[in-house]
Order: sequence, then C-alpha cells, then structure tokens
Amino acid sequence: MVGPARPQFVLFGSSIVQMSFSNGGWAAILADIYARKADILLRGYNGWNSRRALQILDQVFPKDAATQPSLVIVYFGGNDSMGPHSSGLGPHVPLPEYVDNLRKIANHLKGLSDTTRIIFLSCPPVNEAKINETTSEIFSELVRTNELCRIYSEACIDLCNEMGVKVIDLWTAIQKRDDWLTACFTDGIHLSAEGSNVVVEAILRVLKEADWEPSLHWKSMPTEFSEDSPFDLVAYDGKTTLNASDWTFHREIQWD
Repeated sequence: MVGPARPQFVLFGSSIVQMSFSNGGWAAILADIYARKADILLRGYNGWNSRRALQILDQVFPKDAATQPSLVIVYFGGNDSMGPHSSGLGPHVPLPEYVDNLRKIANHLKGLSDTTRIIFLSCPPVNEAKINETTSEIFSELVRTNELCRIYSEACIDLCNEMGVKVIDLWTAIQKRDDWLTACFTDGIHLSAEGSNVVVEAILRVLKEADWEPSLHWKSMPTEFSEDSPFDLVAYDGKTTLNASDWTFHREIQWD
C-alpha cells in the first residue's frame, strides 16, 4: 500500500477486463484519465463465467475490508453466452442461472458500503467470421454468436434496470459504428483500441450523469497534490510558475 489513499475503481470480469490494459485498452485509458484522482484496480480473469465469479466473490470483495472501492465495473457474459458443449464441460451458463448469478454479484457489491457505486457492462457483440477464422484449430465445438450475445446482453440490462444498478449496453453501443465488425476487435471477441474507446466514452457518460455524491466523474474529483508551488515550471514571463497538475494536452482524445 502506498499513500495517500485514493478512491479505488475496481474492474471485475473475464478476459475483456483482464486484457483491458492491452492494445490501447479501456482500463489503460481510464488509468490515464484518472491519474492523480483514483486508482484503477484490475480483477480480470480470462475465460471465466459468472459461476466462477461467484466462487471467489468474497475473496475479491471481502465485506470486512478496511477500505471499500468507490466504484466497481462488472463484466461477465461473453463466456456464459457461449453455446453448451456436448461434453457438459465449458463456460456456458443457462440464461436463468446467469441472471441469478449477476443478481448475487450485484447484491454482494451493494453490501460493501453505502458509497460503493456499481456499473455493469452488458455482453458486447462479436465478429463471428473472425472468431471462426482464428479459433477453428484451438477449440472444439465453439458456439459463439452475435444473437446469443444479444440475448444475454438484454438479460443483463433488464436485471440492472430492475435492481436500480447502472448498466451500459455494449451490444448496442459498439454496433453504432458502421465499421464495428472490422474496427472494434482484435480477434472477433476482444476489444481493439477503437472498441475500448466506445467503452470509455460510455463509462464517462454514466459517471457524468449519475447523481452520486461525491461525483466520480474525473472533472469533478480533486487532483492529488495540486497546490501551486515555486518549484513548478516557470512561465514565459519569467516571474510566475505554471501548475501542470491537470494538463491533458498529451491525450489524443480529449475526454469529456
């Protein structure tokens, strides 16, 4: 632990979370946006479904922890939504159980503290042709379709609306781009930098519009050690200094 303590944003989910610091990923973007404001903590597990998430939920989010996260962003669904394997093995979770598992995850997170906020990400679409091209010699009986993703995405959204939990409809958001099939994925499933940009834009919109106190939108949060100092860079006039705490000129996208 290093100090001073900052708000913690925990990203909890499967491979779209685990890989979210790769390829210009959405976690890396959030870490840049929230530099000196919040710590982005990754709890992503490649290949996992909601069943496995429930098995370790108490370990990742112990209710007796001295510090609880300010925000948890949850994503499970892509693996759950895969078609069942004839062996009975594999990550497929029937839709009713998937919904029940998400409900249990949401209730557990709600119980962490009065100020822990939650955002669920629904199942994004997939590029079926790309998946078949890249996985045909790796996996047996891999059934991953955009229609199954839609069904599980809508189930996640309906549950969150029922529970009063913030949710982002990734299935729809990504497909708003005309070129989503080719631009938003690395392998037909996992997100490229362009796909991650869609996720970040949606997350920031939720954080900006939420009536949470305190606000978790980056522009509303204090910047650590932001006081003016005579040791700051000297301005053009040679007499004053410039406080660079909140400069964002380095960002290719100027996020709102």
